[in-house]
Amino acid sequence: MLIIPAIDLKGGRCVRLWQGEEDKETVYSEDPLAVARMWVKKGAQRLHIVDLDGAFRGRPVHLDIVEKIAREVDVPIEFGGGIREKAILDDVFTRGVDYAILGTRALSFDFVRDACLKFEDKIIISIDTRQDRILAEGWKKESSLKAEELVKGLVGSGVKTIIFTDITRDGTLRGVNIKLIQEFLEIADVKVIIAGGVASLADIMKLAELGGRRPAGVIIGKALYDGRVKLEEALAVGGQ
Repeated sequence: MLIIPAIDLKGGRCVRLWQGEEDKETVYSEDPLAVARMWVKKGAQRLHIVDLDGAFRGRPVHLDIVEKIAREVDVPIEFGGGIREKAILDDVFTRGVDYAILGTRALSFDFVRDACLKFEDKIIISIDTRQDRILAEGWKKESSLKAEELVKGLVGSGVKTIIFTDITRDGTLRGVNIKLIQEFLEIADVKVIIAGGVASLADIMKLAELGGRRPAGVIIGKALYDGRVKLEEALAVGGQ
């Protein structure tokens, strides 16, 4: 199970938000590149980078920073936040990004199908939920689609990997919602990466010990930055 440190970009800095609320941020570093180097030095085998300003504005604004990180570290990068046009998607990959994350555009199966035809398994879909509702556009807009319906359409469009985020837990350090995660794993016959709520090593153990299908990875943000989880220990539990 991949253990993936999160690097959220806002105003050129590395931050964390509380439940995705734009005005509830904690700044952890003025130097995202230094943060990326730190996680890789500690053993990270992939980085999860999100352009929060891009998600709120509808197009990435931190691609220069992302390109610099991609050039400086030797692990794969998955990047999302405002990728809503084909030209932007093309640009993201020219910056050295290994996997592009589609969130809002995941609701357009035609867009997803075209992206998967061109970039195959380099496309990752982010499904963000709050109380059974699918959210988009920086978590500001609700979709009428149910998770099972969305997953079915995405798999039919060629998607191989999905990031599943419980927004009610994101940035809260409340722990992962195992019941909700298990329910999602049952309907998603693809690789699933879990995000939202990791508060301790115990949460990672719970995910690693799930019977049947278990997550392909888990994204950790606030718990790493606050020191509640040590990356080296998380990697050992995840089997890396």
